[in-house]
Amino acid sequence: MRRTAPRPDRARSTWSNWAGNQAAVAADVLVPRSVGEVAAAIRTAADTGRRVKAVGSGHSFTDIARGDDQRIELSRLAGPLAVDPAQRRITVPAGMPLRTLNDLLARHGLALPNLGDIDAQTISGAISTGTHGTGARHGCLATFVEALTLVTGTGEVLRCSAEEHRDLFAAARVGLGALGVIVDVTLRCVDAFVLRADERPVPLAAVLADLPTAIEENDHLEFYWFPYTDRAQLKTNNRVPADNAPLSRLRGWLDDELLANTVFAGACRLGRAAPRTVPAISAISARALTARSYTARSDKVFCTPRRVRFTEMEYGLPRAALPEALTALRRIVDRLPFKVLFPVEVRFTAADDIWLSHGYGRESAYIAVHQYVGAPYEPYFRAFEEVTEALGGRPHWGKLHYRDAESLRPAYPRFDDFLAVRDRLDPARVFANAYTQRVLGP
Repeated sequence: MRRTAPRPDRARSTWSNWAGNQAAVAADVLVPRSVGEVAAAIRTAADTGRRVKAVGSGHSFTDIARGDDQRIELSRLAGPLAVDPAQRRITVPAGMPLRTLNDLLARHGLALPNLGDIDAQTISGAISTGTHGTGARHGCLATFVEALTLVTGTGEVLRCSAEEHRDLFAAARVGLGALGVIVDVTLRCVDAFVLRADERPVPLAAVLADLPTAIEENDHLEFYWFPYTDRAQLKTNNRVPADNAPLSRLRGWLDDELLANTVFAGACRLGRAAPRTVPAISAISARALTARSYTARSDKVFCTPRRVRFTEMEYGLPRAALPEALTALRRIVDRLPFKVLFPVEVRFTAADDIWLSHGYGRESAYIAVHQYVGAPYEPYFRAFEEVTEALGGRPHWGKLHYRDAESLRPAYPRFDDFLAVRDRLDPARVFANAYTQRVLGP
């Protein structure tokens, strides 16, 4: 049967990301229903000198998904859907959102070993940017990928795994959308599990003093520092045998909807309008979320609702560099000409072997800095980036940063190997955009 490219849908040409800081108007929007249609569209683009950009749910803050020529949306892409509970494997279309995947896995008694704190991303978007959670024994989500199918810049369909096209597999799991369009993914899962979450306000000094031990003793640990205070919120998640202490519906609504979203949004709006109030707001916020402990299905603990919009930069650092980076960050915050409205998030991951993963070859600490949408952020982010770059920092590909290929090359030992794979898979630069040209070169 002859394979044809999908017909353009010009009614949905305008695209913007979740934070609202990136937008694009595509000449054509393609919504393929088969891998054959994806391949045909890419071959046509290569032959006619056009460019193609695949997009997910728009949860990147960078311009990684921006494109003004052809945009491909994978939400209707038919693909394999196979669950193997005995082997703890699942193969799904790459455009499936994480929250849909989590529910599907739960119905089969399975789960992903770890997750970040947002579940709105598509699977391909999450792995391609190095999305991660926290946990000393876990790498980014791309480390759970057993195999993937990629449509390259020449329209070739390749199945990649540790046994097949190994160099492509090492590159494409965190591929920035620069190597091809991922159309399906096979993931390594675990048996479904329950987590006990413990969340409590603590002095920042106490968190830092006990940090190495706490990281090793807990399955998952992260903390938030509240600017202009010496306070933090410490969050630990550990596996337990039974879901015997669920959070009441009222407490869940009070903490996760009213305080963390509705009230916090109001506080951010007040702080943006009256910057002098921000230190007081931060001090109140540091103590407003009282200690709580509860059990729930793993993904329900990992992922939380995020309705207050913000911009974000996140850097992965060698774990030993965390104290120096935090000390410098506190100085930066104190001398900014404007106020920081959001807490700073700190997480931890294991080393991995994916070429452009932030955790390649080293145990990492991640520091994420945020600013409420509409508030100034660039001087803050640039000052923080200067500190982290000097400490060997690697920017999260989906979070704002100002690095280019020249500065990134020494941060990634396999950077040039990745570029060689890109030259082979996309010689015409069908998948290039302003972002990939900046971070990878032309």
